[in-house]
Amino acid sequence: MKSLRDLAGLGGLVYSTDHGRMCPGCRQPQAQCVCKAAPVPAGDGIVRVARETKGRGGKAVTVVKGVALDADALVALGKQLKAACGSGGTVKDGVIEVQGDHVERVIEALKKSGHQVKRVGG
Repeated sequence: MKSLRDLAGLGGLVYSTDHGRMCPGCRQPQAQCVCKAAPVPAGDGIVRVARETKGRGGKAVTVVKGVALDADALVALGKQLKAACGSGGTVKDGVIEVQGDHVERVIEALKKSGHQVKRVGG
């Protein structure tokens, strides 16, 4: 039979239900997992604003790409832009989408926030 000293050499906690599910990569509780945290995208510092209709049934969407912010700040910026335009939208994969053709309003709001903005596309 193994002694307690031998079990301590196994590397720590073997099983516990105190914190719920544990991440196998970083061995932290799932809520505090750090291995899947997305790094802040590094860009050239220029925010690109475009109007797209492709794949949306002809509906126009204003797309904002290249904003070098973390996920929470990006969601907050998306909320500000949607409020400035008075429309809905979403934040997906580091891209802010605002429903409707609001390119000029989005550019003005981003310039007021201190971003370097460029209009791309037609």
